[in-house]
Amino acid sequence: MAKRNRGTDQQNIEKRLKEGRGDGRGADYQPWLRIQDVPSQGLASRAKGWKTGREHHLMSNLETSYLFVLDWSLSVLDVREQFPLLPLEETQQIAEQCGFIHPTDPQTQQSVVITTDFLITLKQSDREVEQSRAIKPAADLQSQRTLEKLEIERRYWERRSIDWGIVTEQEIPKNLIANLKWLRSCYWLEDLAPLDQGDITRIETVLTPQILQGKVALTRITNTCDDQLGLSPGTSLSIVRYLIANRRWHIDLSQRIQPSKTLKLLSTLSTGLHEAIGGVG
Repeated sequence: MAKRNRGTDQQNIEKRLKEGRGDGRGADYQPWLRIQDVPSQGLASRAKGWKTGREHHLMSNLETSYLFVLDWSLSVLDVREQFPLLPLEETQQIAEQCGFIHPTDPQTQQSVVITTDFLITLKQSDREVEQSRAIKPAADLQSQRTLEKLEIERRYWERRSIDWGIVTEQEIPKNLIANLKWLRSCYWLEDLAPLDQGDITRIETVLTPQILQGKVALTRITNTCDDQLGLSPGTSLSIVRYLIANRRWHIDLSQRIQPSKTLKLLSTLSTGLHEAIGGVG
């Protein structure tokens, strides 16, 4: 069933502009489309961004995975999803020049505002640059209509000298995504309440030397730490996730984290230990 708020007439466009849709940066940005605005197959979701601290509106599992990659990248400064290609007349003109039919609402037959899945601000050397990315399953690129829509998008960004590209599931490392999903819910200190930084440091002090030995499974170490410090079961394992997510512990995220096995630390913020056995992003 189609969701509400799908109107695409000029009045609705002006309404969204007045609401600040597509405007702002960081925590203040508001996406042009929210998940309640569009039909969905149940794959749309919200996720609190590590970079922005705000709720992101993501239209597919693939978009969610890509947000996780962006949040982990040290070079990414800001992420704006569902970014509108305005003015509408410009994309209509591009479509006409290409001989394409501009995307329309199937119910009203009116032209819709095209959106870019992600507009990304990155730090490159000593300057900030922007990149735009369309997120598509590889199979969708077999569709001529999909390619036409992407070409309109590409030409829009080309006019602005902004790098544009397509990302499919083939460009997103599966192990990295699995690891980031595992870390995701333990990034914010508030997720670990009532623990504070003092508690985290105390737990880290107990865990670090044992894990560095690389002889005992991670869950065995964290379970022992819970018992030793009188913590609720699972607390120490959540702290491990927090330490990795916040880069206080560095590991090779291209290798799948398996709590039932040993965890290989490359370095820790407290010890400065480093072993050159693979890159850490």
